[in-house]
Amino acid sequence: MKFLRLLLGTCFLFTSGLLFAQTNISVNTSNSSTVISKHIYGHFAEHLGHCIYGGFYVGDTSKTIPNTNGVRNDIIDALRKLKIPNLRWPGGCFADTYHWKDGVGPKNKRPEMVNKWWGGVTEDNSFGTHDFLNMCELLGAEPYLAGNVGSGTVQELADWVQYVNFDGKSPMSDWRKQNGREKPWNVKFWGVGNEAWGCGGNMRPEYYADIYRKYATFMGGGLMQIASGANSADYHWTETLMSQIPLHMLGGVALHHYSVIDWNHKGPATDFSEQQYFATMKSACFMDSLVIKHSAIMDKYDPKKKVALVVDEWGGWYDVEAGTNPGFLYQQNTMRDAMIAGVTLNIFNNHADRVRVANLAQCINVLQAVILTDKEKMILTPTYHVLEMYNVHQNAKLLPVTIKTNDYVLGNDKLQAVWASASKDSLGATHISLVNIDSKKSQDITVNFDGAQFKTVSGRILTSAKLTDHNTFEQPDKLKPIAFNGANVKGSTVNVKLPPFSVVVLELK
Repeated sequence: MKFLRLLLGTCFLFTSGLLFAQTNISVNTSNSSTVISKHIYGHFAEHLGHCIYGGFYVGDTSKTIPNTNGVRNDIIDALRKLKIPNLRWPGGCFADTYHWKDGVGPKNKRPEMVNKWWGGVTEDNSFGTHDFLNMCELLGAEPYLAGNVGSGTVQELADWVQYVNFDGKSPMSDWRKQNGREKPWNVKFWGVGNEAWGCGGNMRPEYYADIYRKYATFMGGGLMQIASGANSADYHWTETLMSQIPLHMLGGVALHHYSVIDWNHKGPATDFSEQQYFATMKSACFMDSLVIKHSAIMDKYDPKKKVALVVDEWGGWYDVEAGTNPGFLYQQNTMRDAMIAGVTLNIFNNHADRVRVANLAQCINVLQAVILTDKEKMILTPTYHVLEMYNVHQNAKLLPVTIKTNDYVLGNDKLQAVWASASKDSLGATHISLVNIDSKKSQDITVNFDGAQFKTVSGRILTSAKLTDHNTFEQPDKLKPIAFNGANVKGSTVNVKLPPFSVVVLELK
């Protein structure tokens, strides 16, 4: 009987081990040829709601909010700390209705327009090309200009390139100098239209491929020209562009994917259920499959990976906050958004051989924003804190990871619970970012660094008591990173206890 009890106990432990197996992560420290481009950590600022006006820009006559040429100083400081590498502007859907010449010259002479896409508000063009590009210089970020292909002309976009980039004498460079800017800004990133399959013109990919070739020809060389790419899993769109546009004309192919439950029933930003959380995370995790499949198509035509996959719109999308303009897309930002950001950035890092530019949508007061403002007040969101924690990966060498993890199970569905990426920076420090998306269970993780030995481990964690927790203007620091003491290192092995719905970044030396 004693033997039988012992045997049954052993079987129970074995079964439990299978059910609650420890997560194992292997990190290959010898294969570090791929660099994680800092431009994966880019942002997006559209003329939408209070992203520009009331967000970045308060006007140079504001006396209550400290600013530099109308751009809020506190936002500049916050984004510089984030190490924002690039900023995409002026859209989005707005880009294909925007005529850049209306936004230069004396502000009191600029014509108005109606923003047909976002709330039907009147746009006075007071924030234009000079304002944006000078702001990018303040931020230390490279500008990414989205050109108007939908309602613009080839000449209009070619003139814009000449206006901002040409250092010699020409009609456009002369005009730039008359408007107060002597030297060009030398803008490298250029989007040739936006969502050509939808708000950018409802085009077929075959038609857009020819349009792209035409525009790219007259824009001139020396630019990173980015084609308007697929809507999520539209693999035919990517196949068509890669097969019909010569590689020497392509700098990148875009991809847009939002973590959304249902486009008709997006659900609330804060008062969501676990089922809604799970559905959102399922959509976020789908980014991994999207990147793999679109990259495989690109590999057929571009095996040397010269063309970048540019995920220039990503993030969570929910119903707007009650009492706000539906066209302004204002939503709060919770620990769910921190999970989306952590998982997505790990995916981008791990595919850094092809994904070399990405842009979170959007920077301030719109969708999965990193900053929210209310007049003179400003708060940093959980998403901000994840991007700040992760900026150690910018321009570091990717260390490939292999993950064997538990599943996050809800009903009959399941998702990979732990997501990770690792890198080694120019100073020799190794970093690994870990995300546990399971809403209830902690994860015991063993990380084995093949071929490396470490003496110390330190880190920070972002987590909270509830998934729905968020920062408010009354409690701006409710969620912020704190020191993490749940990791220990011995030689090449690190053991980590990762709480539910948490993001951790470790540094090993």
